[in-house]
Amino acid sequence: MNIIIPMAGMGKRMRPHTLTIPKPLLPVAGKPIVQRLVEDIVGVIEEKVEEIGFVIGNFGSTVEQNLLEIASSVGAKGRIFYQHEALGTAHAILCAEPLLHGKVIVAYADTLFKASFKLDDHKEGIIWVNRVEQPDQFGVVKLNDDGSIQGFYEKPKNFVSDLAIIGIYYFRDGGNLRAELQYLLDKKITTGGEYGITDGLQNMMKKGVAFHTESVDEWLDCGNKDATIDTNRRVLGFLAEENLISNDADIEDALIIEPCCIGKGAKISNTVIGPYVSVGENTTINNSVIRNCIIQSNTTIENKLIENSMIGNFVRLIGHFDDLSLGDYNQMG
Repeated sequence: MNIIIPMAGMGKRMRPHTLTIPKPLLPVAGKPIVQRLVEDIVGVIEEKVEEIGFVIGNFGSTVEQNLLEIASSVGAKGRIFYQHEALGTAHAILCAEPLLHGKVIVAYADTLFKASFKLDDHKEGIIWVNRVEQPDQFGVVKLNDDGSIQGFYEKPKNFVSDLAIIGIYYFRDGGNLRAELQYLLDKKITTGGEYGITDGLQNMMKKGVAFHTESVDEWLDCGNKDATIDTNRRVLGFLAEENLISNDADIEDALIIEPCCIGKGAKISNTVIGPYVSVGENTTINNSVIRNCIIQSNTTIENKLIENSMIGNFVRLIGHFDDLSLGDYNQMG
């Protein structure tokens, strides 16, 4: 089994956090998004993952090394492929052409999930889905009576189905997928100016490939700041029974309201942390109240009340205590 993870996008909706690192390496509950994605996929398949291909832009050697280590952590060989021009999902997948053989999973790195199923890798193709309340905002699939997929529909204005495609696909024959995506590029078949995987899937269905669905229990979006903070909260909730507070953290005169994740080397004093806070390694927080936040590594926070926030690496955020003289019936916001 091989896994291909296209992640070459700029992550513009996550700026300024993606000005220095790609979005899939932003932390959720103490681990990069892409690492949690890889671990979750490995958790639902029953055979060994041989290789994981990361399709990236020019992210630099440090990012590439981090990705290779993520693959190694699940017992797979990591490989780096490059997409230098944003030509669509089909083009991105083809950038990892050497991995398009045998059983293949394609997963986009801006989404996480929680699932209780085990992948039936005997089926020709499986599209992972989640029921949504507003299907007109998503790509959806419509099913035949036997449970196979009848068709794919992008943001249908009229109701077709509430089964939204979450961006994870399984193919029993990666070579078949490779041929169909290459056909799109050779014939310059685009949708909205880009080469899309859905066009390839439609062609495969016309040739008799049967696609089925697997429904995830939770679909966790990391598309923007608020969605990522909500995903951090939900993942911390899933992991509430685990100890996510490092033994190497220095916590003094502080109240930790779990679930929280606190990295090694963190120093927290005279502070209330939580619930639903992730604190990165070597971050110092003093005289503050922090809740529902992601705070990255090597950051200093003092005298602040913060919630629903993302704070990056090497930030220095120093507040102050007010010296006030307020008379009767005054109000301060």
